[in-house]
Amino acid sequence: MSVATQDAPAAAEPAKRKRAPEHRPGLSRWLPYLLLAPAVLLELLIHIIPMLVGIWMSFVKLTKFFIANWSAAPWAGLGNYKVAIDFDNAVGEGLLKSFGVTIAFSLITVAASWILGMAAAVALQPTFRGRSIVRTLFLVPYALPAYAGILTWNFMLQRDTGFVNHVLVDNLGLTSNRPFWLIGGNALTSLIVVATWKLWTFAFLTLMAGLQSIPRDLYEAASVDGAGNIRQWRNITLPSLRPVNLVLVLVLFLWTFSDFNTPYVLFGTAQPPAGDLITFHIYNASFLTWNFGTGAAMSVLLLIFLMIVTGIYLFVTGRRSRRA
Repeated sequence: MSVATQDAPAAAEPAKRKRAPEHRPGLSRWLPYLLLAPAVLLELLIHIIPMLVGIWMSFVKLTKFFIANWSAAPWAGLGNYKVAIDFDNAVGEGLLKSFGVTIAFSLITVAASWILGMAAAVALQPTFRGRSIVRTLFLVPYALPAYAGILTWNFMLQRDTGFVNHVLVDNLGLTSNRPFWLIGGNALTSLIVVATWKLWTFAFLTLMAGLQSIPRDLYEAASVDGAGNIRQWRNITLPSLRPVNLVLVLVLFLWTFSDFNTPYVLFGTAQPPAGDLITFHIYNASFLTWNFGTGAAMSVLLLIFLMIVTGIYLFVTGRRSRRA
């Protein structure tokens, strides 16, 4: 007996596959450049173009007579540079003295900031009650706006009404005369103190972050072997923080050597000779005498000096790192 069979239903249509996104080789190739374009544009507008304009200004006699029409300023060639480095005249002699003051200021400030930052980072490395509060308090100078902090120091360093002389003279009785801190020979000391107060917290923050990457097992093993705290710091902490210190010292030096806000806010436009940093000296040479050509030449010389120092520093530290 034959069984009637119906034709099998037609095979179901295969499910529609999801359409893959259309590949655009041109877009994926240019996407990184499109993302970098805003940053490059801002860098050109904020740094590169002003720097090129400053270099051009150093080769022309741009004085107050040509401010309204820069293109009419006569060509000076290397004349502005010759005036700036001629140490027999008043301009060159003043620049040389300012350079010496800036060297002393930078070296002392960088050393003091690094020492204070290292001491605080090591002291706050062990866990104890209230450590987070102390760390937060140490970071206040770094978080505080520069102008607000320096203005506070300006009031504190006033001769007759300042807090510093009140403590030294009235409370401690260390001296009978109230010293001047913002004029005279003490101006450099005040400048170093304020700059160190502002910078040491950055060194502390950087070194504290570097200490987090050092395994605690190294200190425990050294302690078992009888190594004290100083020996552990010399043999474990310093070698481990070498990459951090190489960058930190360079950044601190560049910041202090090119610092303008600290002397400007602390002393005003009439800075004392003892606190005549080179950036402020260039500012006065440009805007007090209205000789922007000479001021631009001084700025280019400062840029060249910092580039040379940076290159030598990176070359020497790189060779030592390869040997180690």
